[in-house]
Amino acid sequence: PFSHPSTPASSSLIISPVPTSTNHPLPLKPSHFPQFPAGSFVAAVFTVSYLLIFVVCMVGNGVVCFIVLRSRNMRTVTNLFILNLAISDLLVGIFCMPTTLVDNIITGWPFGSIVCKLSGMVQGISVSASVFTLVAIAVDRFRCIVYPFRQKLTIATSKLIIVIIWVLAVFIMCPSGVMLQVTKEQTIRIVLGPNSNTRPFYWCRENWPSQEMRKIYTTVLFANIYLAPLSLIVIMYARIGFTLFKTTLPPTGDRGSKKKVIMMLVVVALLFVLSWLPLWTLMMLSDYASLTEHQYRVINIYVYPFAHWLAFFNSSVNPIIYGFFNENFRKGFQAAFKFQLCSMDIHGEVEVRDRRFKKITLCPTPHLRPICHGTPYQGSQFFFFFLFLKKCVLSSCVALRIVI
Repeated sequence: PFSHPSTPASSSLIISPVPTSTNHPLPLKPSHFPQFPAGSFVAAVFTVSYLLIFVVCMVGNGVVCFIVLRSRNMRTVTNLFILNLAISDLLVGIFCMPTTLVDNIITGWPFGSIVCKLSGMVQGISVSASVFTLVAIAVDRFRCIVYPFRQKLTIATSKLIIVIIWVLAVFIMCPSGVMLQVTKEQTIRIVLGPNSNTRPFYWCRENWPSQEMRKIYTTVLFANIYLAPLSLIVIMYARIGFTLFKTTLPPTGDRGSKKKVIMMLVVVALLFVLSWLPLWTLMMLSDYASLTEHQYRVINIYVYPFAHWLAFFNSSVNPIIYGFFNENFRKGFQAAFKFQLCSMDIHGEVEVRDRRFKKITLCPTPHLRPICHGTPYQGSQFFFFFLFLKKCVLSSCVALRIVI
């Protein structure tokens, strides 16, 4: 339901005799349609837009995963939830974005039945897990701020919650995985180019026994993956904001930091609402509304790709909101990317090894002990350390007459 805009209600799109590309050289028959229904220019715009958020999603969520997994100090309850969010968002980027882009810009389903079921199932599970994890993060913050004296969640409890999140995500998407299948439309052909070469038209969609069953399932998904999570997130973040607003800060406290936290909570809630509302609105319209053929045509060709892009944008921006705006993550980023360029013995001497792996003591440097043990380099300290190390190595090489 998240990746394939083609629905039984929108099947009127395939019988429209009006061409979707004005520069096509041949008059299109009612059963023949261009490979790129929105035109090559619009397809290129969609491709660049999806590629941009794909790169941001991969890099941002990948760095968050690396930071949490690399440093034991970062494995707190909240950070485990953020790690799970990053993993689910990575799955969204890997399995949702490429196939959804292709499915949106070309006519028909170009992949096989296995990819149809696998991508649809994984997409639904990863999206559900991402949304459920957002709720878990909101609950964790709610407990810590509104009820600070209650027992905090433990690492073991957070891991159990993460397991429950994935079990619920699999459970709620099982019907979609069962019903997804590829079907061939016998009366439809896709025009591949100006030479009038054609290929068969295939659907990848949920083949429900009746439209009523599909409506019920769409409503269940809407209630459990959007409406209920949205309500919980808004209510808890509103309560958190109210608690922070009425809390009296000490004279030395930074009142601006409290406003910053409240603004971040507002941004989180608004991004969730605005990112997912268009896609869910379209899915509900496709099942419940009585739209004209032209309306279905515009929705499937132009609006659905943009709605999917907005939903995926949420997965791309999550690591920025929950990770890089967090002071602990900024410190963890510095610690994770530290450079352990040297080790020191108990006498405080820097050790390097030549090509024959023989230890050569270059010079005593007791004051470099913290750096050599992996303290993150910062700015000029990093620069002057390398200047000192270079001078030390060069002078020692001359004295020992070795070639490194």
